[in-house]
Amino acid sequence: MADHRIKDIALDDRTIVWRSADVEQERRIAIFDLLEDNSFRPLRDYPDGYAGPYLLHLGVEEGRLVLALSREDGSPLETLILSLGTLRRPIKDYFAICDSYYEAIRNATPQQIETVDMARRGIHNDAAELLKERLGGKIEVDFNTARRLFTLICVLHIRA
Repeated sequence: MADHRIKDIALDDRTIVWRSADVEQERRIAIFDLLEDNSFRPLRDYPDGYAGPYLLHLGVEEGRLVLALSREDGSPLETLILSLGTLRRPIKDYFAICDSYYEAIRNATPQQIETVDMARRGIHNDAAELLKERLGGKIEVDFNTARRLFTLICVLHIRA
């Protein structure tokens, strides 16, 4: 029976140099929410008919997104490598707006925080749609899964 979801996800921490407490909290929330509710369906037919659930190892190598998929028992299924070129600008914009958001939380009025948060959500939503497009033809995900995966991709791009 098909179980098109991510059962567990791991980030390639070798690419992460440093995380602030705010970023670490975003990572924890994204992983928790992703594992609670996601739709993740590789479009390739596996010879043995395997249809989930999946273990996902997410990383970045040489500017490319690496998605290593495994069966529930840990045996490998496939590794997808996607160019991150179209996501570079949204990642940069998301970092900038998140910095503004975290600063606003500490020093701004509730109305200013809400304004920055609306902008942050807008960038995040647009990036999720772009990620869905990039995964098109390879993996089918719903909007919320794409949103959480984008958050984790951003975490992988943090440098000291």
